[in-house]
Amino acid sequence: MKIGPYHLPNNVLLAPMAGITDNPFRRLCTQFGAGLTVSEMVISHSELQHHPRTLQKTDYSDQSGLRSVQILGTDPQLMAAAARLNQDRGAQIIDINMGCPAKKVCSVAAGSALLKNESLVERILTAVVSAVDVPVTLKIRTGWDLASRNAVKIARIAENSGIQALTIHGRSRACKFNGNAEYDTIKQVKQAVSLPIIANGDIDSAEKARQVLNYTGADAIMIGRAAQGKPWIFKELQAKLSDHEAYYPPSLSEIKNVMNQHLDNLYSFYGNTSGVRIARKHIAWYFDQLGNLPSEQKKQINLAQQPAQQLALVNAAFHFITPRVA
Repeated sequence: MKIGPYHLPNNVLLAPMAGITDNPFRRLCTQFGAGLTVSEMVISHSELQHHPRTLQKTDYSDQSGLRSVQILGTDPQLMAAAARLNQDRGAQIIDINMGCPAKKVCSVAAGSALLKNESLVERILTAVVSAVDVPVTLKIRTGWDLASRNAVKIARIAENSGIQALTIHGRSRACKFNGNAEYDTIKQVKQAVSLPIIANGDIDSAEKARQVLNYTGADAIMIGRAAQGKPWIFKELQAKLSDHEAYYPPSLSEIKNVMNQHLDNLYSFYGNTSGVRIARKHIAWYFDQLGNLPSEQKKQINLAQQPAQQLALVNAAFHFITPRVA
């Protein structure tokens, strides 16, 4: 797959997820073969562009692969300025968020709320594309609600505005993450425009990935929640989709090493206090993939305040895990 001048190494991509796709997680997913990773969304307000949290979200230090930064906002000129600033900081792709269904985002008419205002969508896309020299991509949902699926219209606006690739999550804004994603709309969009189309939503296995790619004709798939606690899913999907490469799931020992690496990177990136706190959700996701821990072990891990203590408890918890039969 190609985005502007860039040839991606494969078509299995990591979705941007607020509070999740930070530098340590992107590095790990890239290590396991994600064809592209996208930063957490950053607000376009000018007064926040130099905030430490914004700088952390867009930090690509020590990471290989393309640097794609996602921006969020409703003002075309502020979005253009944010795109220029991130390009100057090293972003090689600017991604525009018009897919987030979160209430705090939609309450200010940003994210997927923008899908209700097609003229504003066009102004934002035109302003951002004109402001930068790097490719601009767009992430949307199928529409505002089930009765207003306007993804095809938005896709045509995007194509005419110079957008280089379009990701579609197969739910409307009103669906949030409830129910099942649908792929009919993604198929319609693929047939309506010549843009590279990336399908997103409920893709959690090679079988589902193959089904979605074949049905929609999409050029790539984007993995979101299925990568939480399972960053090796990118290696698994590529092997199984290629039909050439044998896939061997990681052993418990290998997963323990992955977790140790991930946690060490979190402590280094955020510092001890924040690193321990942020690590808790990742630890829970890893163990959810492996099998539920006894409540006492969960409690001890969640009460840990120092990296060494948390890491020791995590490693000890593997004694309570029985490998699942695939």
